[in-house]
Formats: sequence, structure tokens, C-alpha cells
Amino acid sequence: MSQVDQIAKPLGLGGIPTLKKRESLVKDGIRRLVKNRAAVLGFSIILLLILMAIFAPLIAIKSFDTQVLVDQNKVPTWILSLFPTMKPYAQISSAYPLGADYVGRDMFSRIVYGARISLTVAFIGPFISLIIGVIYGSISGYFGGRVDNIMMRIVDVLYAFPSLLFIILLLAFFRSSMSHLSPGSPAYLLSKFDESLGGMFFIFVGIGLTAWETMARLTRGQVLSIREKEFIEAAHTIGAPNLRIMFRHILPNILGPLVVAETLAIPGYIATEAFLSFIGLGVNPPTPSWGAMISEGANSIRSYPNQAIFPALALAITMFAFNFLGDGLRDALDPRLRGTQ
Repeated sequence: MSQVDQIAKPLGLGGIPTLKKRESLVKDGIRRLVKNRAAVLGFSIILLLILMAIFAPLIAIKSFDTQVLVDQNKVPTWILSLFPTMKPYAQISSAYPLGADYVGRDMFSRIVYGARISLTVAFIGPFISLIIGVIYGSISGYFGGRVDNIMMRIVDVLYAFPSLLFIILLLAFFRSSMSHLSPGSPAYLLSKFDESLGGMFFIFVGIGLTAWETMARLTRGQVLSIREKEFIEAAHTIGAPNLRIMFRHILPNILGPLVVAETLAIPGYIATEAFLSFIGLGVNPPTPSWGAMISEGANSIRSYPNQAIFPALALAITMFAFNFLGDGLRDALDPRLRGTQ
């Protein structure tokens, strides 16, 4: 019998243990993530929403801003069976799968286009927060001492100010004072840029400037826990510069928990945008937002509940999907669970 055959034999048959290569952390995490049905369901829903947002012009049966005043508040027959209280006064039309709103715009098309707003906030907001928070927290945790103390006290001061109030004040200031701004001034140019993006720019700025504090604290804690490890000391010993140590040795080892934490925070960003749109400080009309649609539908929820319930369901499903995916990523990337499933 050859040596290869003997080595390949399991322990107990030939007395020689099988030499098995240990699975990498990434592959092990992906394997455990795939086994998590809730996480797979959440990822599938998010993927479908992304495709819906990209191909919205092909999926939507009408343009989101097309108004047919004679068709206002019309509903298909199946909605009447779902909400029988609407039967005495509702007008029936099969041209609108989810009904028409108070000015005759197709609800289905507006919900499809509204996915663009929520998903944009879901990806751009966390990206800004991650960049600012990781850089700030890494510097604070790596250098420590007085630098760490000063930087963390700044974070404490920012924590004391309500983030949602700051975003509301930011949006209210630029949008209410736009007509009084001097053309060519920085504030005027920012207001015009926000208008060209449908009112999304200041939402991104507000979320990015208020959400990074938590990420900075988490990054600082991760850096403090890893900067005294032996491989970091070895890098210092051979004379590696600070930037190389931070980007080549520290960040790759702390990025997993940071991404998981930011994924779990995404539903909060989506809820913030929905709330701002609900109170009239979100995207500019007629750009569809699920929060604005809920606000408009709430005015007539007793008469036409479909106008508030369907965008609310879209918002809830999206937030649940990100929550499921975030929980799955947390379990999959936890090194303490490696090899336990």
C-alpha cells in the first residue's frame, strides 16, 4: 500500500489521521450564512428590490407622476374583497393593480419607483457613516492617550444633540431659505444640487453626519482590542509605518464586525428617510417615497386604506429583510461560532 493511501485513510483504520485542510474564515462564514434560512430570505428580498429599482421603468405600468384626475381613488375588485367597507363609495377600475391615489396616480408604479429612494438611503447613508466612523475611530483607538481622550469627548458632545432634530433643522434651513439665498453662493449651489437630486442630498448629509458616532466608537473599541496583539508588535518591530499597520493589519481584522453593525443599522436609516418624507421634509414631490405615500394615504385611511397600507407593507418588508440579513451576517462572521455548525 502506498504512503498516499495510508495518509488518506481515516484514523482507526490505518492508524494515521487524515490530513484535512482547515476551511478559511470566509468560506466558513458563507457556509453558515447559506444555512441561515432567514438570512437567505432577507438577501433574496433585497436582491429582488434592487432589481425592481433598477428596472423600474420596465416594471411600472405607468410613470410615477402621471395624473388622471378622473381616476382618483379608483381600486380593482380584489381590493374591495380585502376591504369590504370601501364598497359603498369606491370606484372600480382594473387599470390600477393596487389602486390609484387622490390625484389619479398609479399606486403600484409609485411603490416600484419608491424602492429607489429607500435603497439609495440604505446604501449611501451607511457608506458615508462607515467611511467617517472608521477613519475617526481608527485614529482615536490607534494613537490613544490624549488624542483618544479629545476625540471621544467630541463624540460625546455630538451624541448629546438629537440626530433627527439636526437633520430636520438642516433640511428646514436650506429649503425654507433657498429663495433668499444669493445666486452663486455656496449655500445656493448646495440647495440647487439637492433639488437636482430630488431632495436626497441633504438627507444623505444629515444621515452621514449623525450616524458615524456609533461607528466611530465601535471602531475605536475594535482597534483598542487588537493593537496590542503579537502580530501588531511584530509589525512595529520591523519598522512598518503607522498607515501600513492600520490598513494592512488592523482594518482587515476588524472590518467584519463593522460591516455587520452597519448592516443592522440600515433599517434605521430607511426609517429616518420615511419619517422625514412623512412630515414633508423628505424627497421633493412628485418623486415617490414610501414615507410620503404613507403620509398622503393616512389622510384618507378610513376611506381608502390601500393608499397607506401597501406602501407601509413595502417599507416593513424592506426593513425586515435587512434585519434578517444583518442577523445572519452577525452569526456567520462570529469567529466564536466557527466550526460549530
